[in-house]
Amino acid sequence: MPNLRCVIILSACLVLAACAGSPTSTMRSARPPILSDEQSRDAAIHAMGLVGTPYRYGGNTTAGGFDCSGLIAYVYRESAGLATPRTVAQLAGFGDTVPRDELRSGDLVVFGGARPTHAGIYVGENRFVHAPSTGGEVRLDRLDGPYWSRQKLDVRRP
Repeated sequence: MPNLRCVIILSACLVLAACAGSPTSTMRSARPPILSDEQSRDAAIHAMGLVGTPYRYGGNTTAGGFDCSGLIAYVYRESAGLATPRTVAQLAGFGDTVPRDELRSGDLVVFGGARPTHAGIYVGENRFVHAPSTGGEVRLDRLDGPYWSRQKLDVRRP
């Protein structure tokens, strides 16, 4: 009888282990797709075309203005059909981490480290487009500029 009990327990463990196996493909689909090089370039070009649009807290349209995450959401949706998170904190975990020396046009630049505070879209040549603050407008800035070069920077590739 003790051997039969061991066989039953072992069988039950194997059944439970099979149920806890790898996730199904529908579970994995929550991870955003990787953009092609062409889609990334399109996003960068689209972002540059929005320079001069007014800043508006919570804004996510050309007519109403943009905040930084609204600008990102608009650009990726319009240029690549990609839905992005709506807050900077969520953008900090979106896509894949990329080393700074591998930046390419269309990558996200997220500032603030563990407590992200701002984000923009890299457009090449050490420049990025972002919606910086109340009273301002969407603009092009340099990562090596006096202010941004001192900020903790993470790069994300959607």
